[in-house]
Amino acid sequence: MDNRWQPLAGDSQLSQVGAPDDEDLLDAYSRAVMSVVDKVGPAVVSVTVQQRAHLRGPERDGAGSGVIFTPDGFILTNHHVIEHASQVEVGLTDGNTLMAEVAGADPATDLAVVRAGGSGLPTAELGDSDALRVGQLVIAIGNPLGFQSTVSTGVISALGRALRTRSGRLVENIIQTDVPLNPGNSGGPLVDSRGRVIGINSAMIAIAQGIGFAVPINTARWVVSELLTRGRVRRAHLGLAGQVRQLSRRVQRYFELATDTGVEVVSVEPNGPALRAGLRERDIIVAVNGKGVATVDDIHRSLAGQSAGTPVTLAILRDGQRREVHVISGEE
Repeated sequence: MDNRWQPLAGDSQLSQVGAPDDEDLLDAYSRAVMSVVDKVGPAVVSVTVQQRAHLRGPERDGAGSGVIFTPDGFILTNHHVIEHASQVEVGLTDGNTLMAEVAGADPATDLAVVRAGGSGLPTAELGDSDALRVGQLVIAIGNPLGFQSTVSTGVISALGRALRTRSGRLVENIIQTDVPLNPGNSGGPLVDSRGRVIGINSAMIAIAQGIGFAVPINTARWVVSELLTRGRVRRAHLGLAGQVRQLSRRVQRYFELATDTGVEVVSVEPNGPALRAGLRERDIIVAVNGKGVATVDDIHRSLAGQSAGTPVTLAILRDGQRREVHVISGEE
C-alpha cells in the first residue's frame, strides 16, 4: 500500500482558508495603528519656543511636541524643548494655538510640564510602564512644526537603559525602541497598541540614529507630582547613575531578594557621596534603607523629599557577596 500523502480535492483551498492572508494581517496592523492615532492624536500638541534674548541666535528658537494629560491644559514635554524659554506657544491638531507657561522642569529626566490656557481640552490616557515587555508594539506620535500627528511604529528593544544626552547628562531608566525619532517629535508620547501613553519621547540621546528613546510614563507621573506640589523634584543626591540589571534565579534565592532585578551602578560621580562611601561601578544595588529596589525609579522614590546630609544605607551585591554601604547624601 502506498502510504505517501496524496492531496485531496479542495486541499489547496483549505490551506488558503486556514492560513492568514498577508494583506489581512497588514490591514489589521494598520487598523490598530490608525485607531491609536485617532484616540491619542488630538491630545498631541506642537510646542514652539522663543528663547531669552541673550541666548537667541539663528538656531536658538525651536520646537518640539507634547501631550495634554489634563483637560485644563497641563502638558508633558521634554526639558530640552523648553529650556531657557521666554515664550511658549502650543498648537492643537484642530489648528488653534494657545499661549503657555512653564509649570516646572526636571533636567535629570529631561521632562517638563507646561500649562496652556483653556478647558475641556482633549487628553491622553496614561498607562503603566512597569508592565512593558521587550518586543511589544509601540507607536510614537508627534506634532512637529504644526504637521499634525506624524506617526512612526516599532517595538520595544530594551528597558531600563542609562544613556547620555548630547549635553553630557546621563538619563536613567530609558525605554529603547526601534522607532526612529525626528527632533520635532521630542516631547511627544510613546503609546501602546491600546492608545495608552507609556513614555515621553526624547531625541536628545547622542546615539539616537534610527533608534528611539523615551522616558517611562511612571517616571513622568512621579516627576509631575513633584513639580506640581513642590515646584521642583527634590532628591537626596548620591552621585551615581544606574541601570536595571537582571538577576539570576540562583542569586535571587541565595540572597532572599524580593525581585529578580537590581540597579547596576554604571558610573560614579568624581568626589561625589557614592564614591566617598566606597561605591564602585558594577555594584548592584538591591535595597535602600532596608527596602528592596528593582528599578532606578525605586531608588528615586526612596530618596524623594530627603535633604542633603541624610544618611542612606545601600545594600549591594559585589563579588558574589551582599554588603552594606553607608552614604551621606548631597543634594542636586
